[in-house]
Amino acid sequence: MTNPSDSVYVGKYVGRHEYPGDAAMVAQYIAATGDDHPWYTGPSPLGGPLLPALLLHSEQYTFRLRDWYLPKLYGNLHIRQEWELFRALPVGTPLWTHGMVVDRYIRKDRDVVVLEFSIFDGENVMAARGRCHQSFLLDVPEGQEVVGREQAQRRPPRAAEPEGEPLEVLDPVRHVADLDRCMAFSGPKRNYHNDPEEARKLGFPDVVVQGTLSTVWISELLTKRFGLGWLAGGRMSLNLVNVLWGGEAVTARGVVRAVTPEGARQRAHLDVWTEKDDGTKTIAGTASALLV
Repeated sequence: MTNPSDSVYVGKYVGRHEYPGDAAMVAQYIAATGDDHPWYTGPSPLGGPLLPALLLHSEQYTFRLRDWYLPKLYGNLHIRQEWELFRALPVGTPLWTHGMVVDRYIRKDRDVVVLEFSIFDGENVMAARGRCHQSFLLDVPEGQEVVGREQAQRRPPRAAEPEGEPLEVLDPVRHVADLDRCMAFSGPKRNYHNDPEEARKLGFPDVVVQGTLSTVWISELLTKRFGLGWLAGGRMSLNLVNVLWGGEAVTARGVVRAVTPEGARQRAHLDVWTEKDDGTKTIAGTASALLV
């Protein structure tokens, strides 16, 4: 008998989507995320309103999951997200995307599938590219909590921040991931990102806030500081290191560690992370943006 997981392989194309990139999409983004930068609806350095950098924050999940997810869903987790941003786009720019499985690897007790999606504008120029690393348990302990609140608290502390004073500390961005926010972002269909009962079905004690919501808040942090240098030239690589539970608050933070030349311009290199009010990190990674 053919193993269903064998149908998920590097090079598998999972489809194409088209979007209007209009003001209605921006309004939905603002309502779902709380990121309401004035450039999204008013004047910007390019004239009119601009699309948020992560407007298509969860594009990987709009492709049919049966085309790239492994069959054992119990305890599956998003563990890493990467972004490259190439162009700042005016509101009203038509967008299209396509997705492909570009990697698959084993990490500890999990089988990880990497889906890459590329975003193109109406002139068929690539505007951004993202990669999602989705992990699936190799052995499925049905009925057991795969990540409980107590388990998370027992995890060893993560490595300390690099020594030395940062060149700059960014103004933090704080949000509360209450259930209304979770439903707005991950709904309207009930799932483990917005409904406690659905979360328990997959081995979690409570709502697991969708990881891409926190990546949006890191992008909000970087947009506020770097503007066009983030929208057209930004990069980030983020590890989702701990669960953010429904109802918890989280703060996006960043520090500039170095500035390097890039032709006639300069690029700022940052450590970025999100943390709960008790200091527990939920995302840790790096980012960079142009200084313009």
